[in-house]
Amino acid sequence: MKPLLANKFTEFLERFDNFKDTEFRSVEVNSATSMQVTFAAQDRARAFDWITITLELNGVSDAKLLDHNRLSLVDISDGISLIANENSIGFAIGEYKNLSSITNATCYIVGNDLKYREGQF
Repeated sequence: MKPLLANKFTEFLERFDNFKDTEFRSVEVNSATSMQVTFAAQDRARAFDWITITLELNGVSDAKLLDHNRLSLVDISDGISLIANENSIGFAIGEYKNLSSITNATCYIVGNDLKYREGQF
């Protein structure tokens, strides 16, 4: 896993077109404070080839997760949001501008550390 710093969120999201209309593959709880979400997305840096992206949030303080059998029903037409403030990092399905608003998302995770991994489609 590679760390994803807050100052790189915009660049990362643009690379994958904010994950709009991607395939939501999985949500995994590694421990009470570590969770992963996995998507299949088109990578602009690889001539729009499809790859798998796994985001791992550690130091999780709040989350709203979905059952695996409901992932294919999630509307990801608005993409995802990655938001940071001084102490926390938030991930959410949909377009959100601040951490306090992501609690309205279908699925969200708030932690203090974000990493990612690229994989085969």
